[in-house]
Amino acid sequence: QVQLVESGGGLVQPGGSLRLSCAASGSIFSINTMGWYRQAPGKQRELVAANSSGGSTYYADSVKGRFTISRDNDKNTVTLQMNSLKPEDTAVYYCNARIRLLAGGLTSNYWGQGTQVTVSS
Repeated sequence: QVQLVESGGGLVQPGGSLRLSCAASGSIFSINTMGWYRQAPGKQRELVAANSSGGSTYYADSVKGRFTISRDNDKNTVTLQMNSLKPEDTAVYYCNARIRLLAGGLTSNYWGQGTQVTVSS
């Protein structure tokens, strides 16, 4: 059984910072991509940032220069440092990981439970 457990999130004023963390646990052989999605009310879930096992990163245009994703492969964790937060960053943020359970096996998609980020004065 694989679990992604998120921490962080909360209420912050515009211009403030928050840090989200996600830890993957369970019977894991390897993890390919780890990343963060978000879903605002009435909108589709969107990819915010991702980090591949090879170290390459992706950022949505809306967060470039403000958010930083980092990963610890030894601990199976991924963090999202969010700076200069804007009201439009308000959403539920979900950790995502593509995980291989067995050597030579296929990867499967796993999700965290979601954590609320609210940017408001």
